[in-house]
Amino acid sequence: MKNIKFFPFIILFALAACNQQTQSESSELAVPVSVEDIRLQSIEQFVSTTGTVNATSEVTLNSEMAGDYFLQTNPATGRPFKLGDRVSKGQTIIRFENEEYVNNLAIDAVKLNLEISEQEYDKQKSLYEKGGVTLRELRNSEVSKTNAQYNYENAQIQMAKMSVSAPFSGVIVELPYYTNGVRIASGAQMATIMSYSQMYMSINLPEKNIGELQLGQEVLVTNYTLPEDTLRGKVTEMSPAISTETRTFSGRIDINNSDLKLRPGMFVKADVITARKDSTIVIPKDVILSGNRGKYVFIVGRNSAADDRRITTGLENQDFVEVIEGLSVNDRLIIKGFETLRDDSKVRIIR
Repeated sequence: MKNIKFFPFIILFALAACNQQTQSESSELAVPVSVEDIRLQSIEQFVSTTGTVNATSEVTLNSEMAGDYFLQTNPATGRPFKLGDRVSKGQTIIRFENEEYVNNLAIDAVKLNLEISEQEYDKQKSLYEKGGVTLRELRNSEVSKTNAQYNYENAQIQMAKMSVSAPFSGVIVELPYYTNGVRIASGAQMATIMSYSQMYMSINLPEKNIGELQLGQEVLVTNYTLPEDTLRGKVTEMSPAISTETRTFSGRIDINNSDLKLRPGMFVKADVITARKDSTIVIPKDVILSGNRGKYVFIVGRNSAADDRRITTGLENQDFVEVIEGLSVNDRLIIKGFETLRDDSKVRIIR
């Protein structure tokens, strides 16, 4: 009789335990996911290419005469010029000494002859105005003065060859070593200077992209050694012709490198911005799935259940996609854990 009396309580206890187990199993079946609230953003569409950047100005300076070599002191450092030093336009980097060369130019005598010729011309001009000489005599005097002027200027040009000077402001990127005072032959390489505050890169793109590129389009330039820095450039040249061999067309991108972050010869990636939209729905590209009915993503719907949404996309780049239809602002997009979800799957948000 005692066993029969406690039987209902045993049944109730068993039912309660079963219910707790069912709730526990239901809770365990909820898929853990991470979500992101959808908001309006901007997106840019690119045509990407790679290439080598080059300095816009580059020159290799050679000796134009034979002479004794003397590397000059950099006034900015107080030491002889070296690789990496910046130089200003007209600054002398190397000087040559050659007494025989200077004596042959006889520049002092040439200058004196110019002064005499100028004085003679002034005298003849004054006499001509008073009727003291003929026009022919005045013209002959003028010819002598002009020849003397040319001779003096040519001598100055020849004297300038005794100095190796920077034709523009830039950086010394090559400076072959010579011992001061040694005789250097004419035509020897002295230094290479580059100015790379502005740079350029030549590009070759597939034929299919020729309708997307236009002159003046902005370009984002990156290098793997400078992952945090993005430089800006522009498309400045573009050939209308397609190569019959490679089926590509060529162009040029000019790059603003005012901080000298890029160095000549670096290999870079260039993203030409071909389209841009502001204030639109943008989602990560890797959360989009494809099915029989097209592209879709999962959002968190009612009762913490996954809701698959068919979407229509617009602009896209390597990482992001614009969504034209299918999503709304503030929808909770599932960005992790979506791979095994089905429509109405229970989810548990773990931000």
